[in-house]
Amino acid sequence: MQGNLNEIDIRSILQLIELGQRTGELFVETYSTPGSVTRPYSYVNREPSDQRSWFVFCANGQLVYAADSRDGNLGRLRDYLQYYQLDSLLDDIERPELASSNAPEYGFLWHLLEKHHLTPVQGRSIVRKMVRETLFDLLSLHQGAFIFDLGPALAPQLTTLEIGPLVAQTAKQVQEWKQFYPHVQSPNQCPAISDADRLRDALPPKAFTTLSRLSDGKTSLRQMSRYLHRDIVLIAKAIYPYVKQGWVQLFSPFSEMMPALKFDVGLHPDAVRSPRVVCIDDEKTVRKTVEFILEQHGYEITAFGSSLKALSLVFPLKPDLILCDIAMPEPDGYELCAMLRKSTAFRQTPIIMLTGKDGFIDRVRARMVGATDYLTKPFGEQELLMLVEKYVGPGAPGSRTVPEVAFDDPELDV
Repeated sequence: MQGNLNEIDIRSILQLIELGQRTGELFVETYSTPGSVTRPYSYVNREPSDQRSWFVFCANGQLVYAADSRDGNLGRLRDYLQYYQLDSLLDDIERPELASSNAPEYGFLWHLLEKHHLTPVQGRSIVRKMVRETLFDLLSLHQGAFIFDLGPALAPQLTTLEIGPLVAQTAKQVQEWKQFYPHVQSPNQCPAISDADRLRDALPPKAFTTLSRLSDGKTSLRQMSRYLHRDIVLIAKAIYPYVKQGWVQLFSPFSEMMPALKFDVGLHPDAVRSPRVVCIDDEKTVRKTVEFILEQHGYEITAFGSSLKALSLVFPLKPDLILCDIAMPEPDGYELCAMLRKSTAFRQTPIIMLTGKDGFIDRVRARMVGATDYLTKPFGEQELLMLVEKYVGPGAPGSRTVPEVAFDDPELDV
Protein backbone atom coordinates (compact mmCIF):
# COMPACT_ATOMS: atom_id res chain seq x y z
CA MET A 1 0.00 0.00 0.00
CA GLN A 2 1.43 3.36 -1.02
CA GLY A 3 0.31 6.74 -2.30
CA ASN A 4 0.19 10.50 -1.71
CA LEU A 5 -1.44 12.35 1.17
CA ASN A 6 -3.49 14.50 -1.21
CA GLU A 7 -5.30 11.28 -2.15
CA ILE A 8 -5.76 9.75 1.31
CA ASP A 9 -5.01 11.24 4.72
CA ILE A 10 -3.06 9.71 7.59
CA ARG A 11 -6.16 9.02 9.64
CA SER A 12 -7.69 6.94 6.84
CA ILE A 13 -4.42 5.06 6.32
CA LEU A 14 -4.29 4.13 9.99
CA GLN A 15 -7.95 3.08 9.92
CA LEU A 16 -7.20 0.73 7.02
CA ILE A 17 -4.30 -0.76 8.96
CA GLU A 18 -6.57 -1.26 11.97
CA LEU A 19 -9.46 -2.73 9.99
CA GLY A 20 -7.16 -5.09 8.12
CA GLN A 21 -5.33 -6.04 11.33
CA ARG A 22 -2.11 -5.52 9.42
CA THR A 23 1.42 -6.00 10.68
CA GLY A 24 4.30 -4.01 9.25
CA GLU A 25 5.83 -0.55 9.00
CA LEU A 26 4.30 2.71 7.75
CA PHE A 27 6.80 5.18 6.32
CA VAL A 28 5.67 8.78 5.66
CA GLU A 29 7.79 11.44 4.00
CA THR A 30 7.36 15.11 3.06
CA TYR A 31 9.27 17.15 0.54
CA SER A 32 9.70 20.84 -0.19
CA THR A 33 8.75 19.99 -3.78
CA PRO A 34 6.38 17.22 -4.90
CA GLY A 35 8.03 13.87 -5.45
CA SER A 36 7.63 10.17 -5.01
CA VAL A 37 8.50 8.54 -1.74
CA THR A 38 11.67 6.46 -1.59
CA ARG A 39 11.85 3.83 1.11
CA PRO A 40 15.14 4.08 3.07
CA TYR A 41 16.97 1.16 4.66
CA SER A 42 17.54 3.09 7.87
CA TYR A 43 16.86 6.59 9.06
CA VAL A 44 20.03 7.00 11.15
CA ASN A 45 21.93 10.11 10.04
CA ARG A 46 19.97 10.16 6.81
CA GLU A 47 17.87 13.30 6.99
CA PRO A 48 18.39 15.67 4.02
CA SER A 49 17.68 19.34 4.55
CA ASP A 50 14.54 19.41 2.40
CA GLN A 51 12.47 16.56 3.83
CA ARG A 52 11.11 14.96 6.97
CA SER A 53 10.05 11.40 7.51
CA TRP A 54 8.30 9.28 10.11
CA PHE A 55 8.05 5.58 10.94
CA VAL A 56 5.03 3.87 12.51
CA PHE A 57 5.31 0.21 13.54
CA CYS A 58 2.13 -1.84 13.69
CA ALA A 59 1.24 -5.33 14.85
CA ASN A 60 -2.14 -6.96 14.11
CA GLY A 61 -3.78 -3.57 13.54
CA GLN A 62 -2.34 -1.95 16.67
CA LEU A 63 0.46 0.57 17.19
CA VAL A 64 3.72 -0.62 18.71
CA TYR A 65 6.02 2.38 18.31
CA ALA A 66 6.36 5.56 16.20
CA ALA A 67 9.12 8.08 15.60
CA ASP A 68 10.33 11.02 13.57
CA SER A 69 13.44 10.08 11.57
CA ARG A 70 15.38 12.70 13.53
CA ASP A 71 14.73 10.78 16.73
CA GLY A 72 17.50 8.39 15.71
CA ASN A 73 19.95 10.75 17.43
CA LEU A 74 18.27 9.87 20.79
CA GLY A 75 17.45 13.49 21.62
CA ARG A 76 13.80 12.68 22.26
CA LEU A 77 14.60 9.66 24.42
CA ARG A 78 17.10 11.73 26.38
CA ASP A 79 14.41 14.34 27.06
CA TYR A 80 11.99 11.75 28.41
CA LEU A 81 14.67 10.11 30.55
CA GLN A 82 15.54 13.46 32.08
CA TYR A 83 12.22 13.36 33.94
CA TYR A 84 13.48 10.23 35.71
CA GLN A 85 17.02 11.68 36.00
CA LEU A 86 18.32 8.83 33.85
CA ASP A 87 19.38 10.73 30.72
CA SER A 88 23.09 10.42 31.53
CA LEU A 89 22.83 6.61 31.16
CA LEU A 90 22.69 6.98 27.38
CA ASP A 91 26.29 8.20 27.37
CA ASP A 92 27.55 4.89 28.76
CA ILE A 93 25.59 2.45 26.59
CA GLU A 94 27.21 0.69 23.67
CA ARG A 95 24.94 0.50 20.65
CA PRO A 96 22.39 -2.31 21.28
CA GLU A 97 21.78 -4.85 18.52
CA LEU A 98 18.17 -3.72 18.05
CA ALA A 99 19.35 -0.15 17.48
CA SER A 100 20.77 -1.11 14.08
CA SER A 101 17.24 -1.38 12.69
CA ASN A 102 14.89 1.47 11.76
CA ALA A 103 14.17 1.95 15.47
CA PRO A 104 17.44 2.90 17.20
CA GLU A 105 15.64 4.91 19.87
CA TYR A 106 13.46 1.91 20.69
CA GLY A 107 16.55 -0.30 20.89
CA PHE A 108 18.18 1.92 23.49
CA LEU A 109 14.94 2.14 25.47
CA TRP A 110 14.63 -1.65 25.51
CA HIS A 111 18.26 -1.95 26.66
CA LEU A 112 17.50 0.27 29.66
CA LEU A 113 14.56 -1.99 30.51
CA GLU A 114 16.67 -5.12 30.25
CA LYS A 115 19.25 -3.61 32.59
CA HIS A 116 16.45 -2.63 35.01
CA HIS A 117 17.31 1.08 34.82
CA LEU A 118 13.68 1.64 33.82
CA THR A 119 10.60 -0.20 35.05
CA PRO A 120 8.13 -1.66 32.50
CA VAL A 121 5.55 0.91 33.66
CA GLN A 122 7.97 3.76 32.95
CA GLY A 123 8.94 2.24 29.61
CA ARG A 124 5.33 1.86 28.47
CA SER A 125 4.58 5.42 29.54
CA ILE A 126 7.47 6.74 27.44
CA VAL A 127 6.44 4.69 24.39
CA ARG A 128 2.82 5.92 24.64
CA LYS A 129 4.03 9.53 24.77
CA MET A 130 6.37 8.94 21.83
CA VAL A 131 3.57 7.47 19.74
CA ARG A 132 1.16 10.30 20.57
CA GLU A 133 3.82 12.89 19.80
CA THR A 134 4.50 11.32 16.40
CA LEU A 135 0.80 11.03 15.60
CA PHE A 136 0.36 14.72 16.47
CA ASP A 137 2.79 15.59 13.66
CA LEU A 138 1.37 13.06 11.22
CA LEU A 139 -2.24 14.19 11.69
CA SER A 140 -1.10 17.76 10.99
CA LEU A 141 0.33 16.84 7.57
CA HIS A 142 -1.25 18.22 4.41
CA GLN A 143 1.22 16.90 1.86
CA GLY A 144 3.65 14.06 1.40
CA ALA A 145 3.79 10.41 0.41
CA PHE A 146 3.60 7.10 2.23
CA ILE A 147 4.42 3.41 1.96
CA PHE A 148 3.10 0.63 4.17
CA ASP A 149 5.33 -2.45 4.10
CA LEU A 150 3.85 -5.72 5.32
CA GLY A 151 6.37 -7.57 7.42
CA PRO A 152 7.23 -9.01 10.81
CA ALA A 153 6.29 -6.95 13.86
CA LEU A 154 8.87 -4.88 15.71
CA ALA A 155 10.18 -7.13 18.48
CA PRO A 156 10.35 -7.37 21.37
CA GLN A 157 7.12 -5.49 22.00
CA LEU A 158 6.79 -3.41 25.12
CA THR A 159 3.17 -2.45 24.55
CA THR A 160 0.45 -2.25 21.87
CA LEU A 161 -1.98 0.63 21.48
CA GLU A 162 -5.42 0.66 19.84
CA ILE A 163 -5.39 2.89 16.78
CA GLY A 164 -8.99 4.20 16.88
CA PRO A 165 -9.09 5.80 20.34
CA LEU A 166 -5.52 7.08 20.10
CA VAL A 167 -6.09 8.72 16.71
CA ALA A 168 -9.33 10.31 17.93
CA GLN A 169 -7.63 11.75 21.01
CA THR A 170 -4.69 13.07 19.01
CA ALA A 171 -6.93 14.57 16.31
CA LYS A 172 -8.73 16.49 19.07
CA GLN A 173 -5.33 17.67 20.29
CA VAL A 174 -4.45 18.94 16.83
CA GLN A 175 -7.76 20.78 16.63
CA GLU A 176 -7.24 22.42 20.03
CA TRP A 177 -3.69 23.38 19.11
CA LYS A 178 -4.87 25.46 16.14
CA GLN A 179 -6.74 27.77 18.53
CA PHE A 180 -3.43 29.36 19.47
CA TYR A 181 -2.59 30.50 15.95
CA PRO A 182 -1.03 32.92 15.06
CA HIS A 183 0.66 33.49 18.44
CA VAL A 184 1.76 29.86 18.80
CA GLN A 185 2.36 27.98 15.57
CA SER A 186 4.63 24.98 16.10
CA PRO A 187 5.55 22.64 18.98
CA ASN A 188 9.16 23.21 17.96
CA GLN A 189 9.12 26.93 18.69
CA CYS A 190 11.38 27.98 21.55
CA PRO A 191 10.13 30.48 24.17
CA ALA A 192 12.31 33.25 25.59
CA ILE A 193 11.27 35.79 28.25
CA SER A 194 11.19 39.37 26.95
CA ASP A 195 9.67 41.13 29.99
CA ALA A 196 10.83 39.38 33.16
CA ASP A 197 9.51 42.06 35.53
CA ARG A 198 5.90 41.83 34.39
CA LEU A 199 6.07 38.07 34.22
CA ARG A 200 7.47 37.90 37.77
CA ASP A 201 4.59 40.07 39.03
CA ALA A 202 2.01 37.90 37.28
CA LEU A 203 3.26 34.49 38.45
CA PRO A 204 3.88 32.81 41.81
CA PRO A 205 7.62 32.46 42.55
CA LYS A 206 7.75 28.73 41.83
CA ALA A 207 5.92 29.06 38.51
CA PHE A 208 8.15 31.97 37.47
CA THR A 209 11.26 29.96 38.33
CA THR A 210 10.02 27.01 36.26
CA LEU A 211 9.18 29.17 33.27
CA SER A 212 12.46 31.10 33.51
CA ARG A 213 14.48 27.90 33.64
CA LEU A 214 12.84 26.48 30.53
CA SER A 215 12.40 29.67 28.48
CA ASP A 216 15.98 30.03 27.32
CA GLY A 217 15.29 30.46 23.59
CA LYS A 218 16.72 27.00 22.94
CA THR A 219 14.22 24.69 24.66
CA SER A 220 11.16 24.03 22.50
CA LEU A 221 7.56 23.81 23.69
CA ARG A 222 7.69 20.11 22.84
CA GLN A 223 10.76 19.64 25.02
CA MET A 224 9.01 21.48 27.84
CA SER A 225 6.13 19.02 27.60
CA ARG A 226 8.60 16.13 27.79
CA TYR A 227 10.52 17.52 30.76
CA LEU A 228 7.31 18.22 32.68
CA HIS A 229 5.49 15.10 31.45
CA ARG A 230 2.53 17.26 30.45
CA ASP A 231 0.35 17.39 27.35
CA ILE A 232 1.72 19.74 24.65
CA VAL A 233 -1.67 21.50 24.44
CA LEU A 234 -1.60 22.17 28.19
CA ILE A 235 1.86 23.71 27.80
CA ALA A 236 0.64 25.89 24.93
CA LYS A 237 -2.43 27.02 26.89
CA ALA A 238 -0.27 27.89 29.86
CA ILE A 239 2.21 30.02 27.93
CA TYR A 240 -0.25 31.52 25.43
CA PRO A 241 -1.42 34.52 27.53
CA TYR A 242 2.15 35.72 28.05
CA VAL A 243 3.08 35.25 24.39
CA LYS A 244 -0.04 37.19 23.43
CA GLN A 245 0.94 40.06 25.76
CA GLY A 246 4.50 40.10 24.45
CA TRP A 247 6.13 39.11 27.74
CA VAL A 248 7.35 35.86 26.18
CA GLN A 249 8.55 35.52 22.60
CA LEU A 250 8.66 32.35 20.53
CA PHE A 251 11.53 31.66 18.18
CA SER A 252 11.51 29.04 15.43
CA PRO A 253 14.54 26.88 14.76
CA PHE A 254 15.88 27.06 11.20
CA SER A 255 14.31 23.73 10.25
CA GLU A 256 10.83 25.04 11.01
CA MET A 257 11.21 27.66 8.28
CA MET A 258 11.78 25.11 5.52
CA PRO A 259 9.04 24.86 2.85
CA ALA A 260 8.49 21.19 3.67
CA LEU A 261 7.28 22.08 7.16
CA LYS A 262 4.67 24.69 6.32
CA PHE A 263 1.96 22.11 7.05
CA ASP A 264 2.75 22.39 10.77
CA VAL A 265 1.23 25.85 10.87
CA GLY A 266 -1.75 25.06 8.68
CA LEU A 267 -1.44 28.39 6.86
CA HIS A 268 -3.75 29.25 4.01
CA PRO A 269 -1.94 30.88 1.07
CA ASP A 270 -4.29 33.85 1.21
CA ALA A 271 -4.11 34.26 4.99
CA VAL A 272 -4.68 38.02 4.85
CA ARG A 273 -8.41 37.37 4.42
CA SER A 274 -10.85 34.86 5.80
CA PRO A 275 -10.95 31.57 3.89
CA ARG A 276 -14.12 31.52 1.78
CA VAL A 277 -16.35 28.44 2.01
CA VAL A 278 -19.46 27.57 -0.02
CA CYS A 279 -21.98 25.05 1.33
CA ILE A 280 -24.48 23.43 -1.07
CA ASP A 281 -27.19 21.41 0.66
CA ASP A 282 -30.96 21.23 0.24
CA GLU A 283 -31.46 20.74 3.99
CA LYS A 284 -31.90 24.11 5.68
CA THR A 285 -30.84 22.76 9.08
CA VAL A 286 -27.51 21.58 7.69
CA ARG A 287 -26.89 24.93 5.94
CA LYS A 288 -27.64 26.93 9.09
CA THR A 289 -25.45 24.65 11.22
CA VAL A 290 -22.50 24.98 8.86
CA GLU A 291 -22.96 28.75 8.65
CA PHE A 292 -23.09 29.13 12.43
CA ILE A 293 -20.01 26.98 13.09
CA LEU A 294 -17.79 28.43 10.39
CA GLU A 295 -18.75 32.08 10.99
CA GLN A 296 -17.94 31.66 14.68
CA HIS A 297 -14.46 30.48 13.72
CA GLY A 298 -13.58 33.24 11.30
CA TYR A 299 -14.60 31.83 7.91
CA GLU A 300 -16.55 33.60 5.19
CA ILE A 301 -19.46 31.27 4.40
CA THR A 302 -22.12 31.32 1.65
CA ALA A 303 -24.83 28.64 1.54
CA PHE A 304 -27.08 27.48 -1.32
CA GLY A 305 -30.14 25.25 -1.03
CA SER A 306 -30.17 24.34 -4.72
CA SER A 307 -27.45 22.84 -6.87
CA LEU A 308 -28.71 24.75 -9.93
CA LYS A 309 -28.58 28.05 -8.05
CA ALA A 310 -25.10 27.21 -6.78
CA LEU A 311 -23.90 26.55 -10.34
CA SER A 312 -25.02 29.99 -11.46
CA LEU A 313 -23.54 31.90 -8.53
CA VAL A 314 -20.48 29.99 -7.31
CA PHE A 315 -18.04 31.12 -10.01
CA PRO A 316 -17.81 34.82 -9.04
CA LEU A 317 -17.46 33.85 -5.36
CA LYS A 318 -14.17 32.00 -6.04
CA PRO A 319 -14.45 29.89 -2.85
CA ASP A 320 -11.40 28.29 -1.26
CA LEU A 321 -13.44 25.18 -0.36
CA ILE A 322 -16.83 23.72 -1.31
CA LEU A 323 -19.03 21.57 0.92
CA CYS A 324 -21.49 19.68 -1.31
CA ASP A 325 -24.33 17.36 -0.31
CA ILE A 326 -24.66 14.14 -2.32
CA ALA A 327 -28.41 13.46 -2.01
CA MET A 328 -29.92 16.49 -3.77
CA PRO A 329 -32.44 16.90 -6.61
CA GLU A 330 -30.87 16.95 -10.06
CA PRO A 331 -28.09 17.58 -10.51
CA ASP A 332 -27.12 15.57 -7.43
CA GLY A 333 -23.84 16.05 -5.61
CA TYR A 334 -21.90 13.63 -7.79
CA GLU A 335 -23.01 15.36 -10.99
CA LEU A 336 -22.37 18.81 -9.53
CA CYS A 337 -18.89 17.85 -8.42
CA ALA A 338 -18.09 16.41 -11.85
CA MET A 339 -19.33 19.60 -13.56
CA LEU A 340 -17.25 21.84 -11.30
CA ARG A 341 -14.14 19.73 -11.92
CA LYS A 342 -14.50 20.31 -15.68
CA SER A 343 -13.94 24.02 -15.11
CA THR A 344 -10.38 25.27 -14.73
CA ALA A 345 -11.64 27.57 -11.94
CA PHE A 346 -12.41 24.60 -9.68
CA ARG A 347 -9.90 22.02 -10.84
CA GLN A 348 -7.81 22.43 -7.67
CA THR A 349 -10.49 23.63 -5.22
CA PRO A 350 -11.11 21.19 -2.33
CA ILE A 351 -14.62 19.73 -2.64
CA ILE A 352 -15.94 17.93 0.44
CA MET A 353 -18.96 15.68 -0.09
CA LEU A 354 -21.64 15.68 2.63
CA THR A 355 -23.56 12.44 2.89
CA GLY A 356 -25.86 10.63 5.28
CA LYS A 357 -24.60 7.34 3.92
CA ASP A 358 -21.53 5.81 5.50
CA GLY A 359 -20.94 3.29 2.73
CA PHE A 360 -17.68 2.47 1.02
CA ILE A 361 -19.24 2.61 -2.47
CA ASP A 362 -20.41 6.20 -1.93
CA ARG A 363 -16.90 7.25 -0.96
CA VAL A 364 -15.37 5.52 -3.97
CA ARG A 365 -17.88 7.15 -6.32
CA ALA A 366 -17.20 10.54 -4.74
CA ARG A 367 -13.48 10.08 -5.42
CA MET A 368 -14.20 9.05 -9.01
CA VAL A 369 -16.02 12.32 -9.78
CA GLY A 370 -13.19 14.35 -8.26
CA ALA A 371 -14.22 14.87 -4.63
CA THR A 372 -11.35 15.71 -2.31
CA ASP A 373 -12.85 14.22 0.85
CA TYR A 374 -16.17 13.40 2.49
CA LEU A 375 -17.99 14.14 5.75
CA THR A 376 -20.75 11.88 7.04
CA LYS A 377 -23.92 13.48 8.44
CA PRO A 378 -24.71 14.08 11.20
CA PHE A 379 -21.35 15.65 12.04
CA GLY A 380 -20.15 17.66 15.02
CA GLU A 381 -18.42 21.01 15.22
CA GLN A 382 -14.95 19.51 15.75
CA GLU A 383 -15.33 17.14 12.78
CA LEU A 384 -16.34 19.98 10.45
CA LEU A 385 -13.61 22.34 11.65
CA MET A 386 -10.93 19.68 11.45
CA LEU A 387 -11.77 18.92 7.83
CA VAL A 388 -12.07 22.56 6.75
CA GLU A 389 -8.83 23.54 8.49
CA LYS A 390 -7.10 20.56 6.92
CA TYR A 391 -7.58 22.05 3.45
CA VAL A 392 -7.75 25.84 3.91
CA GLY A 393 -6.22 26.49 7.31
CA PRO A 394 -7.77 28.29 10.31
CA GLY A 395 -10.23 31.16 10.08
CA ALA A 396 -9.27 34.82 10.20
CA PRO A 397 -6.81 35.59 13.06
CA GLY A 398 -8.45 37.27 16.03
CA SER A 399 -11.89 35.87 15.26
CA ARG A 400 -11.69 33.21 17.98
CA THR A 401 -11.22 33.42 21.66
CA VAL A 402 -8.88 31.08 23.49
CA PRO A 403 -9.33 30.30 27.18
CA GLU A 404 -6.34 31.65 29.02
CA VAL A 405 -4.79 29.06 31.30
CA ALA A 406 -2.42 30.34 33.95
CA PHE A 407 1.13 29.02 33.94
CA ASP A 408 0.84 28.65 37.69
CA ASP A 409 -1.40 25.60 37.12
CA PRO A 410 -0.43 23.22 39.96
CA GLU A 411 0.02 20.44 37.39
CA LEU A 412 2.93 22.33 35.86
CA ASP A 413 4.92 22.74 39.08
CA VAL A 414 8.13 20.75 39.15
